[in-house]
Amino acid sequence: MPKASEIKKNHTIVYGGKTCIVRDIERSVPQGRAGGSIYRMRMYDVVSGAKFDETFKDSDMLEMADLVRRPVMFSYIDGDEYVFLDNEDYTPYHLNKESIADEALFINEKTESIQVLIVSDVPVALDLPMSVELEVVETDPSIKGASATSRTKPATLSTGLVVQVPEYISTGEWIKVNTEERKFQSRA
Repeated sequence: MPKASEIKKNHTIVYGGKTCIVRDIERSVPQGRAGGSIYRMRMYDVVSGAKFDETFKDSDMLEMADLVRRPVMFSYIDGDEYVFLDNEDYTPYHLNKESIADEALFINEKTESIQVLIVSDVPVALDLPMSVELEVVETDPSIKGASATSRTKPATLSTGLVVQVPEYISTGEWIKVNTEERKFQSRA
């Protein structure tokens, strides 16, 4: 059983008899206390989809849920669901648009190394690679002679995500985006 300080985003834990997926973690260190850090976790019940926040001390022990990770590829959108196919046996996994709204901004047909998280035979979340390649569909014109370390400008990508890019990037280029920080990494 891991401590609260060892839990990461997208881990699944059993809390209050429910299987929950951790969507966000905020760490704070209270002033004037001899104790350790406090972890505030935003969690979703994988069965009902209910959202709730809970606070843990860094030494609190949490129980990990049985979780299966399967490599998948994005296939298509069916109404309010994204459909992913297992890379090995082509099993379709349907995920609700709302439950993966943040991850959907990084997914297109070419995105590789996506994993679906399955709890009790139910797909509950996506685990994205550290970086993805996306196409710039709209940005201000590139400036000739702009240096790589100079100012940035907003760029809208093919998935609707908006990130800041260096001035030398132009519409139609493919760029690498860090999925954790939502930031430009490099040209693809």
